[in-house]
Amino acid sequence: MNILEQEMILPNGAVLSNRIAKSAMSENLSNKHQEPTAVLIDAYKVWAQGGAGLLITGNIMIDPNAVGEPRNVVVQDRKNMDMLTRWAESVKGTKTQLWAQLNHPGRQAMEQINSVLKAPSAVALKTRGRKDATKKIPEALTEKEILDIIEGFANTSAILKDAGFSGVQIHGAHGYLVSQFLSPQANVRTDKWGGSLENRARFVVEVYRTIRARVGKDFPIGIKLNSTDFQKGGFSEEESMEVVKILSNEGMDLIEISGGTYEAPAMMGKQKDSTIKREAYFMDYIEKVRQVTTTPLMLTGGFRTTSVMQDAVASNQLDIIGVARPFAVFPNMGNEIINNSRPNFNTDIKKTGVKGIDGSMNIIWYETQIKRLGQGKQPNPNLSAWSVFLNYAWLIIEQKLKSKTK
Repeated sequence: MNILEQEMILPNGAVLSNRIAKSAMSENLSNKHQEPTAVLIDAYKVWAQGGAGLLITGNIMIDPNAVGEPRNVVVQDRKNMDMLTRWAESVKGTKTQLWAQLNHPGRQAMEQINSVLKAPSAVALKTRGRKDATKKIPEALTEKEILDIIEGFANTSAILKDAGFSGVQIHGAHGYLVSQFLSPQANVRTDKWGGSLENRARFVVEVYRTIRARVGKDFPIGIKLNSTDFQKGGFSEEESMEVVKILSNEGMDLIEISGGTYEAPAMMGKQKDSTIKREAYFMDYIEKVRQVTTTPLMLTGGFRTTSVMQDAVASNQLDIIGVARPFAVFPNMGNEIINNSRPNFNTDIKKTGVKGIDGSMNIIWYETQIKRLGQGKQPNPNLSAWSVFLNYAWLIIEQKLKSKTK
């Protein structure tokens, strides 16, 4: 048997049918009211037939006033239960689980479509980029606002459980709000939510505990966590391992390891040549963290070759192979990995030649491929970068106009 075909039993008893997971990608496929669409759901129907044991959705925002991208889905109440149920049922009849990734962007919300940015501390991003929030200093969250956000994570989890999703994942990586609380660079609070690592980790611990109290012990809860922020003075590798130990002791069911933020985007493939050649970007870290936890570990970042994926699981350093962007171009890759019908899944995005635009292609080019899947089309490896960019720019303008009329 191909080692990637083996089942994985999670701590709460839930079973993943194999060791392949589609990690979360931004789909940006809600309607202008942040509601799920048929195109989004149909993309997941395609992936459900693709053979992965686990599909993790892109960012589902818990607050309509804190949206990361113009067409993120927001789940704050039950008004869209019919569409949420249809989304959850996209995997019906398969052995694939569908987990919802829960997120609050904090200071990483787009300034163009969020009138107020909130974060642990009034510390702005240090780099310009697609999110373009660097000139705006966020407002520091009050104690009540922190507690309300924690409750928001639990509320959204309960709604999605009732809709039929198989589990949830807390987005604690890539510089979003949970990651901001963990970072001593972004979190300079002097109350119980900042300072020591214990205090900075308090937010994610309370998010987990509150979700668990709401959904029960049999519903899987995972987290996506940075191995490090790759920034001087940021969340370090040593701190990350301590947080892994804390969350493992709390009962977390699956810990996905990634790395970087939009200030230092290691998750976008900005790695040394030697690391890229090896494929698994954060393997050095996963080998260390395996020594401090028995919680199942999922590693995402760089995997492209079937043989490398097999060797990584055979090494016993990790349990689940996480792959994101290749799933947008090779939607059947789970089956192709298991039956060894395709040796590698390299993707080559098109560029405009304009540096300030091409940085965004690492996300929005793949979002457009996902949209094609939901429209019943095949992925297009030759998709024009300029058409992708112009369509995305229009979405931002449209959402900005909408936010002004609220």
